[in-house]
Amino acid sequence: MESKRQQKFSRLIQKELAEVFQRETTHLFGGAYISVSTVRVSPDLGMARIYLSVMLAPNKEELLQELRVNTKTIRHHLAQRIKSQVRVIPELVFYLDDSAEYAAHIDKLFTGIEIPPTDKDYNTDDYIEDIDNDNK
Repeated sequence: MESKRQQKFSRLIQKELAEVFQRETTHLFGGAYISVSTVRVSPDLGMARIYLSVMLAPNKEELLQELRVNTKTIRHHLAQRIKSQVRVIPELVFYLDDSAEYAAHIDKLFTGIEIPPTDKDYNTDDYIEDIDNDNK
């Protein structure tokens, strides 16, 4: 469970990193749309795990590697934005957030389920009576 301090710090980093990705580092990632879905901060606020959703990228794994190569530049841009609000700029570790893909996969599984129609003549009271008779 994150403390209030960690939550506030996470929201600040999420907001500012989103701005960095949209305005200052678009040239680094070939026009891919990167959004910050979640930020988790360590208790000492020294490390931030950033979960990213990526769109318009041909290969997400290559983009993640490019992000990791450019972590120092991204951290510098973040520091320029939040230096007056925090004491320490956290180390950034990037991960791909696959929760949207997972939700789409689950949705696809649910739509593929065939549920047989119920019998209109079926009476639930008869079923309950059958169960009661079996238990006696």
